[in-house]
Amino acid sequence: MSIGEVIAVASDEKHNFSKIVKHEITLLANFGVEGDAHAGETVQHLYDKKKTPGLSNLRQVHLIQSELFIELKKKDIKILAGQMGENVVTGGIDLLRLPLDTILRIGNVTLKLTGLRKPCYKLNKIHPNLLESVIERKSDGTLRYKSGVMAVVITGGIIRQGDSIFVTKPLAKHKELMPL
Repeated sequence: MSIGEVIAVASDEKHNFSKIVKHEITLLANFGVEGDAHAGETVQHLYDKKKTPGLSNLRQVHLIQSELFIELKKKDIKILAGQMGENVVTGGIDLLRLPLDTILRIGNVTLKLTGLRKPCYKLNKIHPNLLESVIERKSDGTLRYKSGVMAVVITGGIIRQGDSIFVTKPLAKHKELMPL
């Protein structure tokens, strides 16, 4: 079990690309971040909602690693918390290498990882090189997305900056997170 930290939390009731940094957010079981446009039992992402309405919402919470912001800063791309649409900014955990169904415990909140956040062209509205900077081509030609992970809320509660994050990987054979 590894330990990380919540660096920032954010939400927005509208379908804006970026989210507003808050002191705390409340997560609701099987729903997502209270008051956030992407919360719901069924898919709320606008593109997916048009394509497959009624599908289970596997994108209730978007988490992104603060280490990405440091990596981007080295490329002269300054990103602020919430700017890439994430609800939770983490520190000290390599989110991208965690397997599917990994459990994150933050206070009373329990999240289960469902996939990688597939980056979209709207990232280039923040910086013209941001999209290409969060997509890495691996030696085998496949793409590695670095724009965070998605999760569903198993147990609700409040998350605040500074909360500890406890990671529990699934006992079954690990499956790689796939883009959502």
